[in-house]
Amino acid sequence: DGFDREELTRFVAGAVDVCEAVDAEYVGGDLDEHVEFTTATTAIGSVTDAGPVTRGGAEPGDALCVTGEWGRSAAALRLFERGNAEGDDEAVERANELFRFAPRVADGVALADAATAMMDSSDGLARSCHQLAEASGVGIELDRDAVPIHPAVEEVAADAAERFELAAHFGEDFELLCAVPEPEVERVREACPAGLTRIGRVIAEPSGEDGPHVTADGEAVPDRGYTHGDG
Repeated sequence: DGFDREELTRFVAGAVDVCEAVDAEYVGGDLDEHVEFTTATTAIGSVTDAGPVTRGGAEPGDALCVTGEWGRSAAALRLFERGNAEGDDEAVERANELFRFAPRVADGVALADAATAMMDSSDGLARSCHQLAEASGVGIELDRDAVPIHPAVEEVAADAAERFELAAHFGEDFELLCAVPEPEVERVREACPAGLTRIGRVIAEPSGEDGPHVTADGEAVPDRGYTHGDG
């Protein structure tokens, strides 16, 4: 519908706020033409002397942990859909609030000296578990009831199965998934601003023909989540 200066100004203001919240600096960029509003970002930073924590270091016996609560973005999208369909401004504002959260930078720093493997969850918990397991050459056993699900999911999901579906397979929550040696879990939990929850364990079972061995309460967890390029 054309260029809207006010919308772009609000977007940049939000980007600046997020950068300031994690002690980063927004340095701007180029504008180009597209059929829809699209952004591409590049983050530049440095790692500690110990080096980065990759996906590939998880060891059998490690605790599998996550930051924060899961399903927030799935709940937000459903509330947006409900609010737009029913003219419910409160649902739309609730959705907007769910999308306003602090990037887990401080949590990543707190975990860096203890985690053997770590990654963000942009593609969803299930897919992230498969990716971490494959990179580390291990298997993962999840406790379904231990996964911390955001309270907003209760507002949009019909039952426990749907709650787990939204928490594990939707994606876009941007929480952290990590493997931590059992003796270190309590120490690093206290240092994580978003909280840290033990949701399972790493086992000595490498990838097979069907991919990494990832289960929840003994049942196979499919490698399903957000797929880049679907839209």
